[in-house]
Amino acid sequence: MTLKITALALGMAVALSACSKKEETVPPEVSVPVEQAAPQAVVYVTHQDGPVTIYSLADYAKIGEIAVGEGGRGVGLTDDGKLLVVAVKETKDLAIIDTATNQVVRRVPVGINPEFVRVMGKLAFVAYEPSAKGGPPPKPGSAEAKALEEEREEGDELPAQIAVIDLVKGEKIKEITAGFETEGIEFSADGKHIIVTNEADENVSVHDIETGEKIKQIDTESYGIRPRGVKRSPDGEQFVVTLEYGNKMLILDKEYNVIKEAPTGEVPYGVTYNRDGSEIVVALARGKAIQVFDSKTLELKREMPVGDRCWHFSFTPDDKQLIVACGRSNNILVLDYASGNVIKDIPEGNMPWGVMVAPKSVGSLDIPG
Repeated sequence: MTLKITALALGMAVALSACSKKEETVPPEVSVPVEQAAPQAVVYVTHQDGPVTIYSLADYAKIGEIAVGEGGRGVGLTDDGKLLVVAVKETKDLAIIDTATNQVVRRVPVGINPEFVRVMGKLAFVAYEPSAKGGPPPKPGSAEAKALEEEREEGDELPAQIAVIDLVKGEKIKEITAGFETEGIEFSADGKHIIVTNEADENVSVHDIETGEKIKQIDTESYGIRPRGVKRSPDGEQFVVTLEYGNKMLILDKEYNVIKEAPTGEVPYGVTYNRDGSEIVVALARGKAIQVFDSKTLELKREMPVGDRCWHFSFTPDDKQLIVACGRSNNILVLDYASGNVIKDIPEGNMPWGVMVAPKSVGSLDIPG
């Protein structure tokens, strides 16, 4: 009797299993395979002359590297943390990395000298320069700078482009024409506009993302030269722009009008509002410091010494620490945000460039979606 019942139960289980398999739906194929999000809180650091390095946020121990090619600079992360993207100068493309395996799963051709990257949803926006000749831009006011300006006025050079890449399909879907030497990218709060800083054109331009049409241009030369960093405030009401060789920052309202200006230290670049919008954080490339300003009064509240050519930084997810990449002094600094004390000084060769924290945190290269 027991044997009969057991056999009957086994038969029913097999039948149910078969029915279940028939009813299963096959998930759609995706061009970019992704396993799962990174299993722990980490920081990714790009390098101009080396791989992407990975550190644990628990103790800042180095836990891995990702070979992307020479000239990895701009870096972005999807909101779910599953994909890391890096603009690579050597291969003129965007490397798409699965953070579960730390493997490059797709390379999307972009163009000459891809540099700055921002991710919005499943799209990556990558600034590249079709007319780039290599090397740093000439010093403002120099004979080389004047010759380059004349060449551009004569129409012999192409302006920068913003390549828009679908991260699901793994392909470039369109381009938006910007200005010369586009160095910063931000979005309006509603996601309809892209705001870019055009360093060599001395302006900030605003474009419709859907059509690519330029809808506004804000000339900045009367305030200071070489606009570089740009970031939206958490409430979406304002934008901050750093003027690299003007040693200044500008505040724009949501209609993209300049409403305030304030001096900074020497050669400001990376910039962001803190999470609640009460402070503006600015990285000084030549001033060798991180400056913190009151976002309403624009008064300098405190200054944290750092290394040489520290362009980009990110908060940790709890907003208590600041991780700073210093390219010329070849190190990564971990600072206590409240006191400015150095918690960790990590030697890093190969000219550290960008910093991206997962889970996505507030920083000069991105803000949480």
